[in-house]
Amino acid sequence: MKLSKEVHKELFLKMAQSREFEETAARLFVEGKVHGTAHFSTGEEATIGVCVALEKEDYILQTHRGHNQAIGKGMGLDRMMAEFTGKATGYCKGKGGSMHIADFSVGSLGANGVVGGGLPLATGAAFSQKYLKKPNITVCFFGDGASNEGSFHESLNLASVWKLPVLFVCTNNRYGMSTSIEKSMNIEDIAIRASSYGMPGISIDGNDVIKVYEETVKAKKYVLENGPMLMVLNTYRWMGHSKSDAQLYRSKEEVNEWKEKCPIKRHKAYLIENKVMTEAEVDALQKQAIDDIAKAVEFAENSPEPQIENIFDDVYAE
Repeated sequence: MKLSKEVHKELFLKMAQSREFEETAARLFVEGKVHGTAHFSTGEEATIGVCVALEKEDYILQTHRGHNQAIGKGMGLDRMMAEFTGKATGYCKGKGGSMHIADFSVGSLGANGVVGGGLPLATGAAFSQKYLKKPNITVCFFGDGASNEGSFHESLNLASVWKLPVLFVCTNNRYGMSTSIEKSMNIEDIAIRASSYGMPGISIDGNDVIKVYEETVKAKKYVLENGPMLMVLNTYRWMGHSKSDAQLYRSKEEVNEWKEKCPIKRHKAYLIENKVMTEAEVDALQKQAIDDIAKAVEFAENSPEPQIENIFDDVYAE
């Protein structure tokens, strides 16, 4: 599969935007401009390849560490940053925070603060697509920790029985909070769990954005024709589980080893070595990403605070 220059540009720009968004959001936390908590996806940017391979009408469900997935699907950087900073112009009017960002207009059915919480929702969304005979799929992102939840097994089983058009994507960053996969499961490859439910499972390098994109294109075709599939993206989060994580469970050497596998640097090297783009063109995209996030911060800082009289708006149960 030969990717066009435009696809490569989109992949690189969105990865660069994701990296800049996360690093900026982390700084805003330190400055006291963001409250609550957040789970950053720095180092996992290549998972954006899944979203870029989809159509706007395809659905995704993000994880609590899903800012890169939201950016990949085309959500607005300004409204995302406004939500982070609790402003009324945010996607959830400043009430949801980083774990509850959604935008139905681009096919994002939202993030979920519950580990594995998106799995049954994705199964239901895929059922609606099949029932309405839509030529689209649902992609459900979840982490390695969620693959040990009951919702994982129940959702894969039902999706398989009903042959639903859903692609289950596990972003395996090797740690469920502070517990490594070696201590939480007795298998080396999460993808083999797919065979228990009569569906194919593949495990790929989750830091290779080109491979992620290509495999998603093939997976979408399979899912539309045959039913569900499990795809495991083996990657790594550079930062802690959340902003308050002291990371005492892993060494700095391990983290630095994975930083050498940076998906953004890897893609940049590919683009230049294969003459897809010049170094100047790639650097221009990186600068654009920095400028885009700076504008998003400016938008958020100039946005109004939510008003107390609107506290019960959009509340469906009391």
